[in-house]
Amino acid sequence: MSTSSSLSKPTRMFHWGVAVLFIAVLAFGLYVEDLPNGPDKGQMIGLHKSFGFIVLLLASARIVWRFKEGPIPVIPGSPSWQEKAAKAVHHILLLATLLMPISGIAMSVGGGRGLAVFGIPVIPAGDKVEWLGQVGHVTHEVLANIVIATLVLHIAGALKHHIIDKDETLKRMLGKS
Repeated sequence: MSTSSSLSKPTRMFHWGVAVLFIAVLAFGLYVEDLPNGPDKGQMIGLHKSFGFIVLLLASARIVWRFKEGPIPVIPGSPSWQEKAAKAVHHILLLATLLMPISGIAMSVGGGRGLAVFGIPVIPAGDKVEWLGQVGHVTHEVLANIVIATLVLHIAGALKHHIIDKDETLKRMLGKS
């Protein structure tokens, strides 16, 4: 279990690995969404799906690790409202790292396309399941907006801790405490 002054290397690696890949896949998805339909867009969507699947695998491993290691301890002296806000933001982001790829898979399967990861079939194409595709699509779009807002809060909170509070929150996530 981590102490308030240090976090384990796997915790830090999972955090930064999932964060960087998740943000990259999100940004790439937003970019691809606005491209005109065509073979190039189809290839890019394939890459988006493949990297999204990797996010799902890494995020799942991260959550298993989180259960094994326990929640990240709070910095002593933090106000309770701040602890509750941080916990809510963390839970939303953890859940989003699972639900975004799952909703993307639902969109693909619901559209009858299945799922291939870097060209390797993982879920075979089949019949369209209209309701599944719609649920996946709406969930994916709504979550993208929620994730963007939550990421802004998360980053702003980390900067507040570092610049204003001058506590160890960011330093321990960077492995510097």
